[in-house]
Amino acid sequence: MQKPNSKKTIAIIGAGFSGLSAAAYAAKAGNVVHVYEKHTQPGGRARQFKTESGYVFDMGPSWYWMPDIIDNFFQDFDCKTADFYDLVCLNPQFEMIFRDGILAVPESYEELKELFETLERGAGEKLDAFMKSAKYKYEVGMKDFVNKPCYSWWEFASPKIAISALKLDLLSDFRTYVSKYFSHPKLKALMEFPVIFLGASPKDIPALYSLMNYGGYALGTWYPMGGFYQLVLGMKKVAEQQGATFHFNNDVEKIVTEDGVATGIFVNGEFKEFDAIIASSDYHHTESLLDSDLRNYENKYWENRTFAPSCLIYYLGFKEKLPNLKHHTLFFENDFDEHIYSIYEDKKWPERPLFYACCPSKTDPEVAPKGHENVFLLMPLATGLSDDEDTRELYFLDMIKRLEKHTGLKDLVSKLDYKRSYCIDDFISDYNAYGGNAYGLANTLSQTAVLKPSIKNKHLSNLFYTGQLTVPGPGVPPSIISGKIVAKEVNNLK
Repeated sequence: MQKPNSKKTIAIIGAGFSGLSAAAYAAKAGNVVHVYEKHTQPGGRARQFKTESGYVFDMGPSWYWMPDIIDNFFQDFDCKTADFYDLVCLNPQFEMIFRDGILAVPESYEELKELFETLERGAGEKLDAFMKSAKYKYEVGMKDFVNKPCYSWWEFASPKIAISALKLDLLSDFRTYVSKYFSHPKLKALMEFPVIFLGASPKDIPALYSLMNYGGYALGTWYPMGGFYQLVLGMKKVAEQQGATFHFNNDVEKIVTEDGVATGIFVNGEFKEFDAIIASSDYHHTESLLDSDLRNYENKYWENRTFAPSCLIYYLGFKEKLPNLKHHTLFFENDFDEHIYSIYEDKKWPERPLFYACCPSKTDPEVAPKGHENVFLLMPLATGLSDDEDTRELYFLDMIKRLEKHTGLKDLVSKLDYKRSYCIDDFISDYNAYGGNAYGLANTLSQTAVLKPSIKNKHLSNLFYTGQLTVPGPGVPPSIISGKIVAKEVNNLK
């Protein structure tokens, strides 16, 4: 038997953010680390592709929030974010398009307070109170609460967390919590927006997650020049500097076990032996690589989980500039609750959808040919829906029509010189994503901490899981933290 912290050979399945993080931390501890990725590049949902005509599209994440968490990753390896890419703080951070006007969220917190005050008397001071509480939750939540492997509730039995319990508002729902501070519908929508992708209606999300308002609005919305993919490349480089080796076009087909231990993996038909395995791949898919009696959860378990949304995405290239469109724009002309209900209750395609537009060429001229515009459209959806091109096109035309109204341009379709869609079937095909989920498992109260799928296989002593389907949850910063947690657990293996 190996002693804790002795050198191990570790296989990591998948090179998404959690896999990259786990690779870096595991290799830093002196282990021999091999990362197997079925695609041609790292990043998982954060991959990037380039067109022959000169467009550069980030395929997934575009909101660079909680910059300190990302900074902390690089600092752990004696690096700085600036060693790998240049960050630009966006101003406005984003715009929200309502039926009766536009709300632009400024970079400056003082200007944000002024904006709140113009919409609701006294809301500026209430924003101070809200953010003071949110900052506390952020500092406790993102430094103490989320850095646990979550094997047992006893991990949270520290005096600091116990003292903080009431202040963390774990048992209050987010919607009721926001309503205590603000009554104007636009301010409520603005404050509720950050939790959309946590996987449930604001009425079902713990008020703890007001920490996201602080992590976004107070710490700013950023953009890495060259695209979000620069973060992926930076993390890969860090992992390689620690000694990790990456293998692309390598699809893991089976996890081989013997007497309660995972002995290795089959990759592209070839067996490779390892001391430990970390799966950054979709949790449900990873378990399908095991014999059924060695899985943590049966299919019925997954069928009863609440998943964060899937989404319909369009990558668009326009032959001319689009006026009035900012880097980030939220199209909230339709009813917020109606769309949320279609995702989490009805589980059907929305009748009057909301959507989000990202136009990075407003900030970064390198992501589109000169004089052209790079646009990414995203519409949140329920997982498990029937997906076909005709349905995608129907919603595409709806989004384009609203984009035309906002920009003042007509016939935007005729101005396209690139168009690609991506939806539920693609998430399943590319990432083996359960139900076509895009953002992992929802952060509802019944799926928080110890109540999430375990990071450790209950039958195999050396198989671990990381990523947005386990602790601490969905999002780029939590996935980075997840990789760090699991690397530490594997390093402590006997």
